[in-house]
Amino acid sequence: MRVIGSDGSQLGVMSVQRAMEIAGGEDLDLVEVAPAANPPVCRIIEFSKFKYDLEKKERESKKHQKQGRLKEIRLKPNIDEHDFATKVKQAQSFLKKKDKVRVNLFFRGRQMEHVDLGRKVLDKFIVDTQGDGQVEKAPSMEGRIMSFVIAPK
Repeated sequence: MRVIGSDGSQLGVMSVQRAMEIAGGEDLDLVEVAPAANPPVCRIIEFSKFKYDLEKKERESKKHQKQGRLKEIRLKPNIDEHDFATKVKQAQSFLKKKDKVRVNLFFRGRQMEHVDLGRKVLDKFIVDTQGDGQVEKAPSMEGRIMSFVIAPK
């Protein structure tokens, strides 16, 4: 195996026993850092510090990732025009922030007899938000809720 010293210098290719003796002499650990390489690469370092550095790199990389959040907007079939425009504006702001938006349209009581009215509201919502996002999941009925998902462009 190829061994790298505690100061970062190349110690060369040697047997596992020899590398363990060198690491033991320095009161450090022998850590395999590249097992897929030919020959495998090991470093003489303090294992707890190595593990901490790996976790630190992982945390740092997670900081720069954008979580795909799912925002939710709730509607009813008899929504007023101004309220509808407010909900559309809210969905557009979510889409500009690169969040997905689930639009739920709730039916209550006798409104279930007029599912077509709810479908018209959702179709209008899709047309109004078409500039900022595209439909990821088409409108579907699940119990008393008709919903669809819009993803940012």
